[in-house]
Amino acid sequence: MSDEQRILIPGETCWQIARADRLACIVDAADYFRHAKSAMLRARKRIVLIGWDFDTRIKFEPHGKTLEGPDRLGKFLAWLPKERPDLDIYLLKWNIGAFTAISRGMTPIFVVNWLTDRRLRFEMDGAHPVGAAHHQKIVVIDDALAFCGGIDMTVDRWDTGAHSDDNQFRIKPNGNPYGPWHDATTAVDGAAARAIGELARSRWEAATGQKLAPVDDAGETPWPSGLAPTMRSVDVGIARTSPELAGRAEVREVEALYLAAIAGATRWLYIESQYLASRKLAEAIAARLREPNGPEIVLVLPRHADGWLEQQAMDGARRRLLHMLWQADTEHRLGVYYPVTEAGIPIYVHAKVLVMDDRLLRVGSSNLNNRSMGFDTECDLAVEVTPDTVDAESLREAVTGIRRQLLCEHLGVESAKFDATLAETSSLLRTVEALRGEGRSLVRFEPETVADEDSPLAESDLMDPERTPPSLWGNLSLNWSRRTRRTR
Repeated sequence: MSDEQRILIPGETCWQIARADRLACIVDAADYFRHAKSAMLRARKRIVLIGWDFDTRIKFEPHGKTLEGPDRLGKFLAWLPKERPDLDIYLLKWNIGAFTAISRGMTPIFVVNWLTDRRLRFEMDGAHPVGAAHHQKIVVIDDALAFCGGIDMTVDRWDTGAHSDDNQFRIKPNGNPYGPWHDATTAVDGAAARAIGELARSRWEAATGQKLAPVDDAGETPWPSGLAPTMRSVDVGIARTSPELAGRAEVREVEALYLAAIAGATRWLYIESQYLASRKLAEAIAARLREPNGPEIVLVLPRHADGWLEQQAMDGARRRLLHMLWQADTEHRLGVYYPVTEAGIPIYVHAKVLVMDDRLLRVGSSNLNNRSMGFDTECDLAVEVTPDTVDAESLREAVTGIRRQLLCEHLGVESAKFDATLAETSSLLRTVEALRGEGRSLVRFEPETVADEDSPLAESDLMDPERTPPSLWGNLSLNWSRRTRRTR
C-alpha cells in the first residue's frame, strides 16, 4: 500500500500519528463519567479539562456512588487538589457558552470561589472567530492519559447503553427528566496521550497567554480501573479542525480525513453523526453511491436536531442532502436511520463515529456539518489498519467489533445474532434491515419522514458556515479574543 492509498497521512488527513499502548472506545456517558472520575482520582500533577460546555452540578454516578470523593463535578474538582498536594487542575470552557452559565449551574459566585484557589484554574476561551465554537471535548491527565471524543461533562448527557424508557437517573439538576442520549469517546495512553496533552496546552496558551510545561514522568499511568482496552500497541492519528485567526493558519485535517475515508471505503462505510449538513461530504457520499460497485453506506442520525433553531438549520439541510443521496442511490446501497427505545421514543445521537470497512475507526468531536470542517475547533482520533500493521488481523477484529457493538446497541440484538445474520447476508445493509423490528430498533428515514422539514435557514452560511467571511475576520476576531483573554 503506497502513501497515496493510506488514509492517515500526517500533515494532510491528520496532525500526527502517535502510539498508544492502550486505546479504549467508550460508548455512552454513564461509562465515560465513571472512568473519567476513576482516572482523575489517580492524577498526580495535572488535569486539563477542555470542553464545549461543563456543568458543575452533574453527577458522575447518579445511579449510586462507587468511587472516592464527591459525586458532583464541581465539588469533586474543588475537593481533589486538597487531597493531592502536588495536583493542579485547569478547566477551559468555550466563552460563548458562558452566557448560559447561570441557568446551567456555573454561577458567577462559584466561579469566583474557584479563582481563589491557585491550584484550580477556570478560564473562558475566546480565542476563536466571532460566531465560531470551541467544540473539542478533551481531558488530559498527567500527559499520560487522555480522553477525546464527543461527550461533554454537562447536563443531559448521562445515559447507559440500555437507553431505557424509564431510567429514573436521567434527570437534570433542576429535577426535570430528559430523553435517551447516545454518545461515544475514547481513552488513550502513551505517546498519543502526550500529543493530545500538547494540543491541550496549546489551547490553554491561546486562551490565556499562559504557557504550561509538559508534565514530567508522573509515575504509573492513571488508566481507569475496570476500563478494558479495545486495542493495544496501536498507532493513533489525531485530526483537527481549527479556524483561521490572527497569527494562526486554518487547519482542515478533519475534513480531509472524512473525504479520504469516504473515497477509500471498498465494502462498507458506517457513520454516526449528530448532523448531516455538509454538502461537500454529502456529495462525496453521493459519488460513491453512483458507482456500480461502490460500498454500502449506513448512516445513523438523530430523528431531530436538539432545539428549534438547530432543527430549522440542520434538519432543513439534512432534508435537502438526503434527497440528493436518495437520488444518487441507484444501486440501493444506502440506509439512513435513527434509533428508538423500546417504546419507540427517538434516542438522540450525539456520537461522532466512522468505521470504514475493517480498516479505519474514527471517534471524535466533529459532525457532518460545515462548522466542523473549518469554522469550529474539533479533534478526532483515528486508527488505521495497514499492511505493515503488527497483528493486523486482531486490529481488524477490534475495528469491526466497535461497529458491531454500536449496531447491536441500536438494534437491541445480541452480537451472536448480528454476526450470524451478517455471515448469511454478506451485506451490512441487509443485516440491518433483517434485524430491524418493533420496539428497540433503528427506524429508516424515508422521504415522507422529512417531508415537512424544509427551512429558509437550511444550508445557511450564518448558521453553519465553513469559515469566517473575510469581511468579519481580522480585527473583529482579534479584538474579541483579546477582550475575553485573561493572563495569569
